[in-house]
Amino acid sequence: MRPYVSHLSTLFALSLLGTPLALLTPVPLKIAVDNVLNARPLPRVLGMLLPAAVKHSNRTLLASAVALVVAVALLNQLREFGISLLTTYTGERMLRDFRAKLFRHVQRVSLSYHDLKGTADTLYRIQYDATALQDIVVVGLVPFFSSAITIVAMTYVTARINWKFAAVGLAIAPFMLVVSGSYRQRMRSQSRTVRKLESSALSVVHEVLGSLRVVRAFGQENREHGRFIQRSNEGMQARLRQAYLEGSYGIALASLTGLGMASVLYIGVRDIEAGRLTLGDLLLVMSYLGQLYGPMRTVGRKMATLQSHLVGAERAFSLLDEEPDVVERPSARPLARASGAMAFRDVSFAYDNGQPAVLEGISFDVEPGASVGIVGATGAGKTTLVSLLTRFYDPTTGSIALDDVDLRDYKVADLRNQFAIVLQEPVLFSTTVAENIAYARPGASEVDIIAAAQAANAHDFIHRLPQGYHTVVGERGMRLSGGERQRISIARAFLKDAPILILDEPTSSVDMKTEASILHALDRLARGRTTFVITHRPSALKQCDLIVRIEHGRVVAIEPGLGVRIAVQS
Repeated sequence: MRPYVSHLSTLFALSLLGTPLALLTPVPLKIAVDNVLNARPLPRVLGMLLPAAVKHSNRTLLASAVALVVAVALLNQLREFGISLLTTYTGERMLRDFRAKLFRHVQRVSLSYHDLKGTADTLYRIQYDATALQDIVVVGLVPFFSSAITIVAMTYVTARINWKFAAVGLAIAPFMLVVSGSYRQRMRSQSRTVRKLESSALSVVHEVLGSLRVVRAFGQENREHGRFIQRSNEGMQARLRQAYLEGSYGIALASLTGLGMASVLYIGVRDIEAGRLTLGDLLLVMSYLGQLYGPMRTVGRKMATLQSHLVGAERAFSLLDEEPDVVERPSARPLARASGAMAFRDVSFAYDNGQPAVLEGISFDVEPGASVGIVGATGAGKTTLVSLLTRFYDPTTGSIALDDVDLRDYKVADLRNQFAIVLQEPVLFSTTVAENIAYARPGASEVDIIAAAQAANAHDFIHRLPQGYHTVVGERGMRLSGGERQRISIARAFLKDAPILILDEPTSSVDMKTEASILHALDRLARGRTTFVITHRPSALKQCDLIVRIEHGRVVAIEPGLGVRIAVQS
């Protein structure tokens, strides 16, 4: 809230302005009934404020009452207009900044967190749970406090007119507190259930849209539709239960305030019959009491909706509470460009404490500019091994050194700038070919982008696209073939020009002809760079200086590139 104190203070001041305007609203009616129609003397305060020419003429007094009605209505509308604009501006700015903070943080939390929670749950927290902050601060707290001040003011004014009415009016307050307490915990618990189920329904949509080709290929559209309907029905039923709780809570509050109004009306009529009260005073008190109960109901409703917003805030802030697995040390050193010498020293790694180790006792050295093949069965730990290089994770025990310095002693951004990565499934963004290549180096010139594409054997097919380098590739690059996407990914690596290269099964999903083109480009890319190649294909290992074989998370052998096997103690 701190950056928005000035906006919230102005909003609070405008809300407080509603109290004097509310006090003025029934005054013209009292003047018309008591002073114009019944010729009673003006109250002392009005007598001091109005000019003598107005006080002694019923016509001018009535005209003043009419003018006051118009003035109060106009001022109240202007106040509400200002509140509306300022509420929207402050709330949207706060929401934007909070979402940006969540989005920035979520890119830094551990990959295991995303593997566990799923993308849809994180998306729901950023897009929907984050709105709770706006609802609590701008839509909740400001009206809550302004309503509380209005209650105090209306109670004081009502007591000045007749203390019995104020006492009767406030007698329902303890009962309202009891009702509020009995509903609060149930509504918060139900809100948690609603948000969890809605997030679950969103996860179905996210999974299906991300795997639409598989869903269609197996003809499972109806099954997925049914799964979505089932999750949505559960969410709908939870929403209905929440609406029932909020509605019954509102009925209870309305019954209490109605009882208070009826009691005051009964006492007021009896006092008029006894000559202890004028009709104008009763109308004034009933109006003030209505405006007293209005804020009371507002406070009650805010207490109800606040439970849902607090649950959303809990979920959003719990995302901020997630600590990154990889933390930069305060004394981390900068790194301009590494030579590429790597050393694994008894490295072990497990994704969670208490879980079996994925890697255990890994030790080997890599000279600068050497090409290392990492081979092994699926699940042996090959991809996890290279993920440790870029500090996507840190070793559970042991250390990895780059140029004789522990990776954890470098600044994280500088360390990751030393690596270019080409994945088995190339990742492209829904933008142009040129922007996808330049993702490695934002602001790169068109000449550099074309040179990188030529080095990756991608220029010819890019040139044949409808808009060339300005062609939009579609979501995840699906308008291009697998080989074309891979070559753009290689062009991105060329443009980055990092000293260390990681190739994770770069040719596993392409045909032989495309593979030859990709391998030719990768051979050029690897020259002079320390290269780690994860592959099952012998053709991708021909240029390797060293082959590291991994089984069940352990190094079982290291083979020179020429094929002479050297056993390694594991």
